[in-house]
Amino acid sequence: MKRKQKKRALLLSAVLLLAALVIWTIWGNCTIQTTFYPVYDFRLPPGFEEYRIAQISDLHNAEFGTDNQKLLSILEKEAPDIIVITGDLVDSNHTDLDVAVDFTKRAAAIAPCYYVTGNHEAWLGKTYDKLETALRDGGITVLRNQTAVLEKGGDTVQLLGIDDPDFAESGSGLFDLEEGIVAGEIEKAGAGEGYRILLSHRPEVFSTYVGCGIQLAFCGHAHGGQFRLPFLGGLVAPNQGFFPKYDGGVYEQDGTTMIVSRGIGNSILPVRFNNRPEVVIAILHTA
Repeated sequence: MKRKQKKRALLLSAVLLLAALVIWTIWGNCTIQTTFYPVYDFRLPPGFEEYRIAQISDLHNAEFGTDNQKLLSILEKEAPDIIVITGDLVDSNHTDLDVAVDFTKRAAAIAPCYYVTGNHEAWLGKTYDKLETALRDGGITVLRNQTAVLEKGGDTVQLLGIDDPDFAESGSGLFDLEEGIVAGEIEKAGAGEGYRILLSHRPEVFSTYVGCGIQLAFCGHAHGGQFRLPFLGGLVAPNQGFFPKYDGGVYEQDGTTMIVSRGIGNSILPVRFNNRPEVVIAILHTA
């Protein structure tokens, strides 16, 4: 009798644990986290003290609420100075240009939006031209190896935006080739003197951003490692493999800070675990 009771107790515990994991996973895939990162840099012009940058990355045509209202509500609440979109706005496997463009138009009504491509945009082929035209018509600044000047409080900073390397390398995946392409794109962007902020989809070439003298970079692509394990971090990320070094968060090296968004949508794997979609809010400070 005691043995049967023990088995039933173990079975009930297993069922409850499984149910808890299922509920946790569903909740973690349907809700959006707002992550705040303060950035302190003495080189930042004083006019940009408490400058707020909202980052949207790897949306992959995901929708949170009707017309992405849940996502837009977060942006409205945080009232950023600018919104940066760091690639994979669409998904090449199930592309819906209308959903993507509608979101960006609504976001542009909240704050000026700056966009760079990701690998999924590169994989769209000729369809990408339609997307870019629609984005520009909707008031989005598309930066393709170009630099925009941001102004605040009488000061300026340089905002560089570069293409995903797959536009050039056709998905070869060779790391050394990717580094060379990225370095060339940053040079082509032609930023002037002063503080330089980079928008780029790829975090795995962080050393290239350091070598090019970037002060602050915003990246995505890693999806937070898709499945996040306690004490270990992300499990796997594109172009980084298992237990990626740059899966999400803030990284610093030799005067360069890189913020990697865990992203919002999914692509090949439709489910995240312990890895909520996130909107990044970076708050700049002159240290």
